[in-house]
Amino acid sequence: MTRRIFFTVLWLAFLGYAFGLAPPDRPETVDLIVNLSSGNWEGLNPVIIALFNLMGIFPFAYGAMLFADGRGQKIGAWVFAAASFGVGAFAILPYLALRSPNPELEGPMNPFLRFWDSRILGGLLTIAAIALLGFGLTQGNWSDFSQQWQTSRFIHVMSLDFCLLSALVPALLGDDMARRGLNNSKLFWAVSLTPLLGLLLYLSLRPPLDAAAAKVENAPQSS
Repeated sequence: MTRRIFFTVLWLAFLGYAFGLAPPDRPETVDLIVNLSSGNWEGLNPVIIALFNLMGIFPFAYGAMLFADGRGQKIGAWVFAAASFGVGAFAILPYLALRSPNPELEGPMNPFLRFWDSRILGGLLTIAAIALLGFGLTQGNWSDFSQQWQTSRFIHVMSLDFCLLSALVPALLGDDMARRGLNNSKLFWAVSLTPLLGLLLYLSLRPPLDAAAAKVENAPQSS
């Protein structure tokens, strides 16, 4: 119950801050979103380009944990996973508030779950994230970004969304590790405390659910 209250309060607080206390939006925000989405990046700050695209990587990274986790929940994870592509943590937080601990995989594997469980997906996401981080960090105009962070609701909230999604990883990571037979507190904290890249590297290297399920099935039965 405490966990549910915590995530509900955090979700409401984030909503209240984003729409009540964050800087007002600029008239050109819609054009900025259209240009970022369509790849029309000429004249845009590389920091904002990188951040916007990194926010597109996060839903895939969360999906790689959510869909296995959702197998044992009373609520469907796919609704929240799909919504996270548009609204990020605004969609993930309600799921975290409604879910129950689920350290075991419910039901058999299928092609859909294998896709999200794939190390290849984790590797591709990691490569893309490293490229975007390198682009933003080396080519970006940080004074311009700072100014936009203070004056644009879209930039301001998107930045906080990135930080919040990074901070929420431990809420799903523990059960994901348990489903794979991983009992390693150092690994848990290394992944949790390394924003985005920690999670992506974990997704690239974690044991597949197939192997974990086979290990359980082949374990000797006690008489």
